[in-house]
Amino acid sequence: MLTMEDYLRVREDFNPFGQNGRKRSEDDTVLELGEISAEEQKFHVPGHEHGGHDHNANGAVRPGVYTNTLTPRQMESLTALCNTFLPPLEPPSRVAADEAIAKFYRTSASMTGAPELLGGLVSQRMEHPKLWLMKLTLWLLSTWIGTFILCGLKSMSREFPYFRSFPQLPLKRREEIIMSWSNSGIIQLRMFARAMKLLALLTFFTLVDEKDDNPSWKAIGYCGPDPEFKKQLHRLTQSSSPSLIPSPPQPPHAHHQDLFGPLHPGLIQMSSPRDAVANSLQRLGFPVSVCPLEYNPTRMPFPSLSIQCDAVVVGSGSGGGLVAGVLAKAGYRVLVLEKGNYCARTNLSLLEGPSMDQMYLQGGLLATANMGTLVLAGSTVGGGSAVNWSASIRTPQHVIEEWSNVYGLELFDSKLYTEALDVVCKRMGVQSEISKEGFHNAVLRKGCNELGYPVRDIPRNSSADHYCGWCCLGCRDGRKKGTLETWLVDLVDSGNGAILPGCEGIQVLHCRKDGWERNVATGVAFEFHCNGMKEICVVESKVTVVACGSLSTPALLLRSGLKNPNIGRNLHLHPVAMAWGHFPDSNSLETWPESEQKSYEGGIMTAMSTVVGNIETSGYGAVIQTPALHPGMFSVLIPWVSGMDFKARMCKFSRTAHIFALARDKGSGTVLSRSSIDYKLDEVDEKNLQRGLEKLLRILAAAGAHEIGTHHSNGKMVNVKVVSSHAFERFVKEESSRPLRDLSTPICSAHQMGSCRMGTGPKRSAVSPVGETWEVEGLYVADASVFPTALGVNPMVTCQAIAYCTAQSVLEVLGRKKYM
Repeated sequence: MLTMEDYLRVREDFNPFGQNGRKRSEDDTVLELGEISAEEQKFHVPGHEHGGHDHNANGAVRPGVYTNTLTPRQMESLTALCNTFLPPLEPPSRVAADEAIAKFYRTSASMTGAPELLGGLVSQRMEHPKLWLMKLTLWLLSTWIGTFILCGLKSMSREFPYFRSFPQLPLKRREEIIMSWSNSGIIQLRMFARAMKLLALLTFFTLVDEKDDNPSWKAIGYCGPDPEFKKQLHRLTQSSSPSLIPSPPQPPHAHHQDLFGPLHPGLIQMSSPRDAVANSLQRLGFPVSVCPLEYNPTRMPFPSLSIQCDAVVVGSGSGGGLVAGVLAKAGYRVLVLEKGNYCARTNLSLLEGPSMDQMYLQGGLLATANMGTLVLAGSTVGGGSAVNWSASIRTPQHVIEEWSNVYGLELFDSKLYTEALDVVCKRMGVQSEISKEGFHNAVLRKGCNELGYPVRDIPRNSSADHYCGWCCLGCRDGRKKGTLETWLVDLVDSGNGAILPGCEGIQVLHCRKDGWERNVATGVAFEFHCNGMKEICVVESKVTVVACGSLSTPALLLRSGLKNPNIGRNLHLHPVAMAWGHFPDSNSLETWPESEQKSYEGGIMTAMSTVVGNIETSGYGAVIQTPALHPGMFSVLIPWVSGMDFKARMCKFSRTAHIFALARDKGSGTVLSRSSIDYKLDEVDEKNLQRGLEKLLRILAAAGAHEIGTHHSNGKMVNVKVVSSHAFERFVKEESSRPLRDLSTPICSAHQMGSCRMGTGPKRSAVSPVGETWEVEGLYVADASVFPTALGVNPMVTCQAIAYCTAQSVLEVLGRKKYM
C-alpha cells in the first residue's frame, strides 16, 4: 500500500523541481521529459491490451484462457456437476429429425471444454467471500465420505462399494441431489447449488470456438453477434483495403472514429513504454515527472510517474464522464482514470461471454454474499452507460419531493437541478419515438393494453430506429449516447483531457495543511498492469472526484482513510424478479409476434408500466419493464429441474418473452469491498415484487403466450391455451406468492446506488449537498452512490443531473484556486 509518507518522500526525491520550486540541474537524477522523439511515442490500439486476453479476426478483445489452479479432485467434481446440468441425452422423438437440436441434446458440458474454462474462471476471475467454501465443497464431493455428508442416502448404492463419490453416481441420482440442494433447509447447500448452476450454464452458453460459434446456438435459434454488426465490419474492412476507385473525401480522423470510436485521440495506454507515456501526457499539457527505472524497483510501492492536473476523475461512467467533460470544456486540465478498457464500435465483439468478461465488473460473475441477488455493473470506459439498456428517465417528481422535503436537500427542488435534467437529456439526445418495437416490449405493451394497465414509452438516449438488442454488450455504431459518445467526447475534443484505461485508483492522497480544519485532497495513487506486473503512479491535482460506482467508490474512500460510518452503508440494488411467456412460431400468418421476430432483437427498453408503482401513495412499489437476455443470462435465470427439461426450455429461447418487476427498495445493504456485498431483500420489497409477479403473469397471458411461468426453482408452468380459468387463477396466485428471500427464485440487480449517500450532515450521510466528502476538502463523489434513497427507475439521467450540479461546485473551487 502506498502510504502518504511514501508518496511525499518519493515526490520530494523525484520532483523535477527541488525545494522552494528550484529547477533541478542536469546532474540531478530526475528525467524531465519533453525532448523525446515522436517515434518513441507508442499507443496501443484501444481495446487491444494484451493482459490475459486475445483478439478475434475483427480485432476485438476477447478473454484469454484463465489458468486453472483447481486440484484434480476438485475438477473431477466440477466436471460431474457441469455434466449433470448439461448431460448428453437422446433427443425426444418430436425433435430428433432436426439435426441441430439433436446435436444439442447429445452434447454434454465436458464435450465442449466448459469445465476446464470454468475452472479457470473460478481460479482467477471470481471474487466472492464464500469462494473458499465452494472449493472445499468441490473437494468433499470427490470423496465418498464428503459426498455422504453433503448428499445423504442418495449417495449410497446397493452394490459394493456402497458409498460413492458424487462423480461416481448415475445421472438421475445426481439430478435428484442438485434439486434437493436447491430446496435444502441448509442455506450453504442452496448457495452452492445456485452458484454451480449459474457458473456451469453461463460458461457453456457463452463459450465460442475459433469461428465465434457455440454448439447450442443454432438449436436454440440464436444468431450470435448482431448480423448488422458483421456487415458493418465488412464495409469498414473493405474501406481499409487499397482500392483503385477513389473514395469520397472524409473529415480528418473520420475513419479512425469509425474503427476505434471518438475517444481514440485522448486515450493513453499506460502499458506503453514509460517515456512514450510521459511524452504523450506532456503533449496534452500535463506536466510529468518520471522516476528513473533504477530508482523504482517493482518490489517497492513507489510511483513510476507523477502527473499534474487541475482535476483527476476516478471513473468514466455517467457521473465521472460528465464531470470530466464539463471541467475540460471549461478549460481545466482533467485526467480520467478508468479501471476497465475502452471497447467501442469495431473494437467490440458483441459476443456475450467475451463482452461480459471485458465490460462488466468481475466479468459479470458478481453476486451478493448470500447469493441472493445476481449483480451486473459496468466496468469499462463509459461505465454503466456503455452497456445499459438506453432508458433515460428523468427523476420522478415524487422522488424529488421526498429528497427535498424529507431529507432536507434543497438542491433537488432548485432551478439548478431542473437545468441539469434539461442539459443532460439534451446532450444525450433523449427522445421517446419508436420506429419498430422489439419482442419483449411488444408483448408488454399488448398485455397491458388488453388488461387496461397503464403503459407508456420509455425515453431513450438513442434514435427512434435504433433496433438493436445487443446494446448490453456495447453500442456498435455510437447511436446510443453513453458518456463515451457524449461527455467524454467533449473532454477529448476540448484538448484539455486524457483518459487512462486499465488504471485503478487505489488511494486518494490527502494531508492536513497549516491552518486548515480538514484534510485536503492532493491527488490519487493508481495502479496498472505492465509486462505482467503492477506499477503505481500518482496524479497530483487541485480537486479529486471519485466516481467508481456504488460498489467500488466506498472501498476506495475507506482505503484512503476516511472514517464516516455512512460510507458503504445504505446500498440499494433495485431488486428485480422476472416472469416468462412462450410464444411458439407456428409459421402461420396468425403468429404473433411475427415469426421473424426473436426475443434477443430490437430496442431493449421501449415500454414500461407503473401498475404496481404505488406512486400516488408511498412512492415505494415496482415498475414493470423488459430485460436484455442473450443465451448465457437466459440459461442462468430459467429453472433447472433436470437435464432433459432444461434443454427443452432452452430450445424455446428465441420465442420466450421476459418481463420483470423492479422494486424501489426500502431495504438496504452494505458494500465494504466490491467483492463483498451484504444485502437481503426487505419484507416490504418482497411483497412489492410479489405483486409485480402477479401482474407479469397476467400480462404475458393477455398478450397471447401459450406457456407462462416464473423463475422459481420448482419450474412450474401452465399452458394458458388449455387450462381452465380457475386453474389459471390458482397458478397465478400460488406462483406470485412464493417467498423470494429463500434463494428459490433468482433476484437480479442492474442498478446500484446510495452507498455514499448525500445529506445535510455527517451523522446520516457521507457527502454534503454539493457532493464533497465531509472529512476531506476538495474530494468529491459524483456517481449514483450519492442518491439519498433508491430511485425507483433507471438511474442514468438522475446520476448525470446530480453530477452536473456537483461539477458546478467544482468549477467554483477551481476558479478560486486560480488566484491562490
